[in-house]
Order: sequence, then structure tokens, then C-alpha cells
Amino acid sequence: MEFVIKISQFLLSLSLLIVLHELGHFIPAKAFKTRVEKFYLFFDVKFSLFKKKIGDTVYGIGWLPLGGYVKIAGMIDESMDTEQMAKEPEPWEFRSKPTWQRLIIMLGGVTVNFVLALIIYILASFAYGDRDISAESIQDGYWITNPLLVDLGFQTGDQLLYIGDAKIVNESDIRSNILAAQSITINRDGEQKKIDLPEDFLGQLSTSKNRSLFELRMPFIIGKVADSSLNKTAGLKRGDLVKTINGQNIKYFDEVKDILAPLKGQTVVTQILRDDKLVIFNLSVDNNGKFGIQPGGSINQFADLGYFDITRKEYSFYESFGVGYNKFIGQIASYWGQLKLIFSPSTGAYKGVGGFKAIFDIFPDTWSWEAFWSITAFLSIMLAILNLLPIPALDGGHVMFLLYEMVSGRKPGDKFMEYAQMVGFFILIALVLFANGNDIFKAIFN
Repeated sequence: MEFVIKISQFLLSLSLLIVLHELGHFIPAKAFKTRVEKFYLFFDVKFSLFKKKIGDTVYGIGWLPLGGYVKIAGMIDESMDTEQMAKEPEPWEFRSKPTWQRLIIMLGGVTVNFVLALIIYILASFAYGDRDISAESIQDGYWITNPLLVDLGFQTGDQLLYIGDAKIVNESDIRSNILAAQSITINRDGEQKKIDLPEDFLGQLSTSKNRSLFELRMPFIIGKVADSSLNKTAGLKRGDLVKTINGQNIKYFDEVKDILAPLKGQTVVTQILRDDKLVIFNLSVDNNGKFGIQPGGSINQFADLGYFDITRKEYSFYESFGVGYNKFIGQIASYWGQLKLIFSPSTGAYKGVGGFKAIFDIFPDTWSWEAFWSITAFLSIMLAILNLLPIPALDGGHVMFLLYEMVSGRKPGDKFMEYAQMVGFFILIALVLFANGNDIFKAIFN
């Protein structure tokens, strides 16, 4: 069921972005009386799942969910329709239109993506407001499990003060600042300490089996007892809160590992809070020093138990415009910064590049419209920026040649455009294979 929810959100978001992007090309093309021969969601290699011709345009759904396209008459694109291009230009073809009209048509897709993201951020700010965790309220620091962070000198219980020069006010500030960070300033037992990060920190993180960073410390709330657990029939219930083990108080789940390590193969007396009453259980510790129990609970439950404070802020419809705009600009700057890191080999950030599985993994396994719209807005910005890259076969490549034509007054020859399109297509194939190859490599070896 969790897979169905994730794949449903993934396909819905992807379909929405593709259709609106292609509409961004389609609408100005129609407005300038340019013939659009095809409008497709997904690619129709060899056959279509659905197609219907209305007027001059065939509307359809392909079977390969790697994108979508509009085929505009008289335009050298991925279809490589050289037969049509060999004929004399017709007045309704793309190549017969003034340069400024062709430029608007090519910029239409990314414009729609940017506008869509801005609208989502504005409406989401109004509908959901902002919810975050106050960093100051996280009194006992963060949970560190990644060996990479441990080797750099971080310890469970460290409080984060600054990432680079950015002060950590809310827990979300960690994610928004960590990618470009060169150092992190922590508070450990009342003493400040600055830890420098290696230049290839992102590369090391991407290839690490454990890619966790600074995780919230949580209480030991029973989530699920594994079928293979020695405590499967002990009578534990989902939502039970472990308070003590052999008389030792348990505040955080991360404390359990060290407590159970010397108790392998033994039975321990455990106090559990259930319905505001303490209940005693005799639980078995397996030979690996574990109960065989997965922790559970939610952020709201942890906050209700006093582990940290959740801050909430609501906005009026008028205020949401400013808030949404700031989120929009901030996300563009953040993603552009990520791209610069990816194209800097010394950072190793390219190792973290992912394909469709990486995008799929972003979506939660429970349906949340708030999360769905947030992810969709981010993906819309990502799609727009990637499409603006000056690579032939992408919108940015076409725009690059159109700007050259406007400045020089000379139009690149059709033969040159065909070769450029082929080169761009092979570059795109290589990038797609690299990104999705990274996904496969991580799935197999991590």
C-alpha cells in the first residue's frame, strides 16, 4: 500500500509538470498560428496508450514515462524530421515565424514551470502556513549515526549553532544550508567547537551506506515488533513508551543500544507506559544485543512529550504573496547552488546525482497534500532550470541559437541545427544514463 501511495504521488506530480510545461510551448505556438502536430504526455516509442486527432494536432499518452513533448511543424527537434525540413518553409511552420515569436514559444515551457512553482508556494503558504522545530528547544542535541560524521568529530548530543555563517534557528535550516557548508559550529557540554568539512563532503556522503545527517533524538515508542523478534508474543502494543530497562531510565531511543550491548541473550525487566499507567514486561535481548523492535511515533507525539517545540505561523492571503515569493526565490538560489556544486568535480557532488528513483524516493509513503505540493513546486523549479541549460535538444539550447540569431542577424543552417540536435540528444542520453545508473549503483552496493 505504501508503494502505491508513493507511485501515485510520483506519477501525478510528473504528469502535472509535463502537461503544463508542454502547454507553455503549445499555447504561444497556437497564438502565433504555428501548427502543432503532436501533444504527448510521456513518450510514444513505437505505440501509444491513447491518441486522438483534433484539428491539426494529435493528442496522446505514451507508454514510456520519461517526459513528454509537443512536435511543432518546421522545427528541428528530437523527432529529427529531416524530410519535412528539406521542403520549402510553409507560413504555418516554426521556422517561418519571426525570431521573437520563436523565442517566446521556446521559453513558454520554463516560464510556466516557474510561474507554477510561485503559485504553489503562495497558495501553500496561505493554506498551510509554516511549521518548523525550534532549534533552541532541542536541548540534548542531535542523533549521529553516520560513520562519516563520527569520523569528522561529531557526537550524539551535539547542538548545532552555525552551518558556515548561517545561524541555526529552526531544524529546517540544517537541510537548507548543509550542501554548501565548509564548516559547522557546535555546542558540546557548554563549549563551542568548529568542525571543518572536507571539500568532497557531499561526494563522501553520497557514496556512504548511511546517508543520514543530524537526526532528531526521539523517545523509544514501540512502532512494530519484527516477526523474527524474541519479543513477538510478549504483549507489546504499538504506541507503548519504554521508560526504563533494568532500572535505567530511557529518555532517547539512541540510548538503548549501549544499554543492551552487555545484556546479549538475557531477559531484562522493562517498564512501559501504556495509557498513562506503568506496566512491567520481561523482554528478551537477542544475541545481537537487540529487542527486535522498530521505533515509532510522530513528530507531533514527540513534541507533546516535551522533546522539542513545534513553531507554527499562519499567513493572511496578502501576506502569503511575500512569503511565497521569498520561498520561490530561495529555492531557485538553492537549486542553482546545487548545480554549481555538481559541475565542480572536486566537491564530489556529482556522485549524488539521481534519476527517477531518487525523485520517487522524495515522496512520502503516506498521502499528504502539503508534502505533495511542496515537492511538486521544487520539481517544477528543477525542471525549469535544467531545461534552461544551453544544451542542444533542451529548450535552453534552442534559446541559445535564437539569441545568436537575434544578435548576429544570421540564422544557423538547418544542417548545423540537425547535427547540434544529435549532439545534444546524445548528451542528454548520457546524463540520463549517468543519473539513473547512480540510482542502480546505490541500490545494489549501499
